[in-house]
Amino acid sequence: MPRPERAERVTQALAAVDLADAADLLAATYSGGMVRRLELAQALVSAPRLLILDEPTIGLDPIARTGVWEHIGAVREATGMTVLVTTHSMDEADQYCDRVALMHRGRIRALGPTAELRAGLGARRGAAGAAQGAPPTLEDVFRDVAGSGLDDEAGDFRDVRSTRRTARRVG
Repeated sequence: MPRPERAERVTQALAAVDLADAADLLAATYSGGMVRRLELAQALVSAPRLLILDEPTIGLDPIARTGVWEHIGAVREATGMTVLVTTHSMDEADQYCDRVALMHRGRIRALGPTAELRAGLGARRGAAGAAQGAPPTLEDVFRDVAGSGLDDEAGDFRDVRSTRRTARRVG
């Protein structure tokens, strides 16, 4: 990034994540939510067209989680950037993502808007599902496409140990 633009972009990124007032504080004094927002600001300085976030709310309390998601949404809306997020929270994915890819064992098992995925499971369940009451959640969809996860293909501790040894030799 050209040096003359750097200060202005940093100021814009900090403002976008509501950290302009804390810009002069040491990052070591920030709360967990502020640190997540600072990480987001760092990613935004270069104005990417694609922002990849890995578990952006892990370890945060509910208020900080909501704040991070609100900032991600505001930046996305303001810039039009695409945001790719990994998360284990089906509730967060359902609430904040336009489309999801549900993965199990390294393969995409379901892909699409959350409402369509939930409706598809509801249709597959048919009358039996309707008799259970509540409509399916995204977690229900994941359980459906992933199965029980307790089959023999999963491997055991020896498989994990062997994979790690191979990775050390290759790395």
